[in-house]
Amino acid sequence: MSLADITARMTAATKAAGRSPGCVTLIAVSKTQPDARVEEVLREGHRVFGENRVQEAAGKWPGFRETYSGIDLHLIGPLQSNKVRQAFDLFQTIHSVDRPKLATTIARISDELGHCPDLFLQVNTGEEDQKAGVLPRDADGFIAECRSLSLPVKGLMCIPPVDEEPSLHFALLAKIAARNDLDGLSMGMSGDFESAIAQGATHIRVGSAIFGERDYS
Repeated sequence: MSLADITARMTAATKAAGRSPGCVTLIAVSKTQPDARVEEVLREGHRVFGENRVQEAAGKWPGFRETYSGIDLHLIGPLQSNKVRQAFDLFQTIHSVDRPKLATTIARISDELGHCPDLFLQVNTGEEDQKAGVLPRDADGFIAECRSLSLPVKGLMCIPPVDEEPSLHFALLAKIAARNDLDGLSMGMSGDFESAIAQGATHIRVGSAIFGERDYS
C-alpha cells in the first residue's frame, strides 16, 4: 500500500456512498514510525498526521514543522490530565476526550491560554472494559457536559472491538452524533475505513496501510 493507494480507495468509497468529494480527512497515523518514513509522506505533500502519545509527538513534530509548513497534528491516543497543557502546544485536534475529569482540565487550561484544540469525544461503543471512552448510554450527558464547559466539541470517535462487525459500531456512533447535532465522526482504520466512510466518517485514521507495519521492538 501507499498514500496514493489509500487516497484512491478513499475517493472510490466516498463516491460509492454518494458523498461529496473531499468530505473525508485522512489522518496518517505516524505513531512509532521512523522519521524517515514520516518524511517520505511529508514529501508527497500530505500534512494531516496522528500520534498516540504526547511525548512521542513532542520529540518528532517540532523538528518537522521547521521544514514543512501547514502540518495538522491530531492526538488519537489517550491523554493524561497532566499532559493537557503540553498537548495544547502540539496538536490542532484531540480525538480522545474520554472522561469528565479530562474535559474539566481541558476547559481550565483553555481558559488560561485563551485557545483550545478541536475536540472529539471518545465513545466506547463495544462497552469493553479495557477500552477508554464513555459508554453509549452516557454519551448524550457527556456531550452536554462538555458543551456546558464551552469546549469546541466537533464530533465523536470510536474504536470498534476487533472481533465484531465494525459497521455496526460506526452506525451507532453516527446515530449518537446525529441526535446531538454533531457533524464530526472519527472512525475507521486501515482494515475498515471504507465501511466507516459508508457510515459517514469525516476523519479516518490510517497507519500501517500507508507506512508499512510498525516495529514495536
